[in-house]
Amino acid sequence: MNFIDDHTKKVWVYFMKHKGEVFQHFLNFKAMVEKEKGLSIKCLRSNGGGEYCSNEFSEYLKEHGIQKKHSCSYSPQHNGVAKRKNRHIVEITRAMLNEKNLPNYFWAKAVATVVYIMNGTPTTAVHGMTPEEKFTCKKPGVSHFRVFGCIPYVHVPDEKRSKLDPKAEKCIFIGYSLEEKGYRCFNSSIQKLQVSRDVVFDEMVSWYSPLKVAEDGEARNDDVSSNVEQESQLISGAQEFSISGSSSIRWKGILRSSNIVHGSSQTSFINPHVNDESSDSEKSVGGESRIPSVSTPRTQMAKKVLKTHDNNSGVQRSTRIKYPVQKLTYDGIVAHHYAYMVRVIQEVEPTCFEQAVTTLNGTMPWMKRWQL
Repeated sequence: MNFIDDHTKKVWVYFMKHKGEVFQHFLNFKAMVEKEKGLSIKCLRSNGGGEYCSNEFSEYLKEHGIQKKHSCSYSPQHNGVAKRKNRHIVEITRAMLNEKNLPNYFWAKAVATVVYIMNGTPTTAVHGMTPEEKFTCKKPGVSHFRVFGCIPYVHVPDEKRSKLDPKAEKCIFIGYSLEEKGYRCFNSSIQKLQVSRDVVFDEMVSWYSPLKVAEDGEARNDDVSSNVEQESQLISGAQEFSISGSSSIRWKGILRSSNIVHGSSQTSFINPHVNDESSDSEKSVGGESRIPSVSTPRTQMAKKVLKTHDNNSGVQRSTRIKYPVQKLTYDGIVAHHYAYMVRVIQEVEPTCFEQAVTTLNGTMPWMKRWQL
């Protein structure tokens, strides 16, 4: 359940196992808010559920002069502020859990984190400030915000480790502590929640992978480390995929021409649709063949033009260029780009400054007028 301040739109969330706990949570909320602001609650608006209409609850509201208002039956639009806020919280919680592939038993930690972030971020209902600033008259900081579900490395104090033990433990970031100035991290190896301020975050990776989260919401701990390595490889650019479920091959953007035999089956990475008249970049280099490009009539015509100029012009090219123009792939380039590439190939690279000036004056005579 959550309580929303109608003036500042700040949200407080409480978790309970039974609806009978609503009255006790309201007493705790009322004491906290009135003590902090020095003001009294004047009205309580609810959806008219039985947990809000009990005799004990009603008598307490009458005793303290609090008005009780509730919506009509099957009319959620009468309590639109709370309904929209609940939908907003659920949607963000679902997105956060799915983004890092966390199991559903982290839903309570995710909801608490969502409410904490919503109170510290701007909203259209409060112009020019956040709900937390509107309620406390202090602008909150957001520099400590981190990605929910990422991997934090929590520092282990010297008193809790020996000389050769690791100085940090790999955990799961599950929110912020309201009682302490620290981050809440779940240690999956010992199944324990820790709160620490000495944390280094790796926000680009997650603990669980989509294929290794069990259907009952429990993750297999033996597959956690392999998922972290896969996520790190995705960030660095190198990926791995398995063949026949027994081995893995690192993918580097190059197709290997050799056959890989596993048991009785052979697997080849050669594309049978490669055109024989492909460019130099598509032909095998050092036993490897690059990704073949699509062959179209326009590209074939351009390649013939380039080959004609390359063989007949007799142009001397520099050998200092690591990637010469002839090694480029011309697929997908429009006609005027082809003409530009042909012109570049025909140009002779000067070897000294005098030759460069002579070439420049020959191609652009108007430059002579500016010479002293």
